[in-house]
Amino acid sequence: MEHTWRWFGPADPIRLDEIRQTGATGIVTALHELPNDQVWSVEAIRERQAMIEAAGLTWSVVESVPVHEAIKLGLPQRDELIATYCQTLRNLAACGIDTVCYNFMPVLDWTRTDLTWALSDGALALRFDQTAFAAFDLYLLARPGAEAEYSDAEKAAAREHLDHLDAAGRDKLVNTLIAGLPGAEEHYTLEQFRGVLAEYAEIDADRLREHLGDFLAAVVPVAEEVGIRMAIHPDDPPRPLLGLPRVVSTAEDARWILDVVPSPANGLTLCTGSYGVSADIDLVAMAGRFGPKIYFAHLRSTQRESPDPRSFHEAPHLDGDVDMVGVVRELVAEERRREREGGPRLPLRPDHGHHILDDQHRDTAPGYPLYGRLKGLAELRGVELAVRSLMA
Repeated sequence: MEHTWRWFGPADPIRLDEIRQTGATGIVTALHELPNDQVWSVEAIRERQAMIEAAGLTWSVVESVPVHEAIKLGLPQRDELIATYCQTLRNLAACGIDTVCYNFMPVLDWTRTDLTWALSDGALALRFDQTAFAAFDLYLLARPGAEAEYSDAEKAAAREHLDHLDAAGRDKLVNTLIAGLPGAEEHYTLEQFRGVLAEYAEIDADRLREHLGDFLAAVVPVAEEVGIRMAIHPDDPPRPLLGLPRVVSTAEDARWILDVVPSPANGLTLCTGSYGVSADIDLVAMAGRFGPKIYFAHLRSTQRESPDPRSFHEAPHLDGDVDMVGVVRELVAEERRREREGGPRLPLRPDHGHHILDDQHRDTAPGYPLYGRLKGLAELRGVELAVRSLMA
C-alpha cells in the first residue's frame, strides 16, 4: 500500500523534508488557504505540487475539497457552488491528482472535547467526553431543545462537570468544540455557532441524505469523466450531535452512498477511528465487504470508555477497539486483487497520533504530531509486512 502523511501546507510546522524521513512517500493535503466557494486554479495546484515534488514526495490524495454548507443545506446557490467544485476536480485531474477525500458533516468536522488528554504513559491524546459535551450543549451553548435529548442523570452530571470548571476551563471547552480543528475550514464564535445551527433547524437526516444524493449526482459524473476517485469520509463521531443529522455513520450509510450514484468514481475513505467508535460496526467485515470501493484508508484506533461508551479517546494505533491486524489483512487482500485484476493504488495514512517525546514541545496541530504519527506509521508498516509475509 502507498504510505502517506497529512500535511497542512507551508504553514505546517512539520516540514516536508522531515516527512520524507518518516517512510511516507505520498502527501495528503489541500489548498486550505482558499475559501470554500473558490475554484482551485491549475496554477495554484501546480505551485503546491511542485513544492511537494521538490522534497522528493508525491501529492497523492487531496484532503479535502470542502463541501460548502449551502450545498448541505440545499440553498439556491448550491448549483453554482457545485459547478465551482466540479471545476476544481477538473483542474486537479489536469495536474495528475486523482483521489479526493471529502466529508458531508454539517457545520463541524471531527469533534473532540479535549485535545491534550494525558494517558498513563504521559502521552497526550484526543478525547471525546460525553459529559463534557453535554455540559457544553446544555449550559454553554444552551441549544434550544437540547434538554429533551438528555436524561435527568445526564443533565445532573453535566451541571456538576461545568461547576468544576473555572472561566478558563469553560473557554477552553468552547474553543475546543467550535473554534476550528485541523482540516476544518470554518471557525466560529459561540454566537455565530448558534446562528449556523439555526440554519439546520429544518434539516433532518432524510433531507441531508437527499442533499448528499443531489451533490453526488452532479459531481460523480464529472469525477468519472476526468479520472478522479471520490472517497467520502465518515462522520466523527458517527452519530448525530447538537441536533445536527449525520448520514455517513454506518455500513448501511456507506452502501446507500455507493448505490445512489453507481460509478467507479464514487468510493469510500475507510477511517477506522471514526467507524470504530461504534460498537455496532464490524470493521474487518466492512473492509472486506467494501474493499473494491475503498480508495483511501485512515488507520487509527479509538478506545470506548466505561461506564459511558459514547466517551472515547484515541488509542495507540495497534490497541483500542479496532482489530488493526484484521483490517490491514483485508486491505492487503484487496490490493492483491487489484494487482491481479487491475485497479487503483490504495493509499493509507496514520491518523491522530499521540503527542509524545518532543511533540509535547513542538508547535504542531492537535492530533497531527511528528513523532506520534511516525510511531503509528512504523507500526502500520510492520503489520502490513507481517500480513504480506503470512499471505505469501
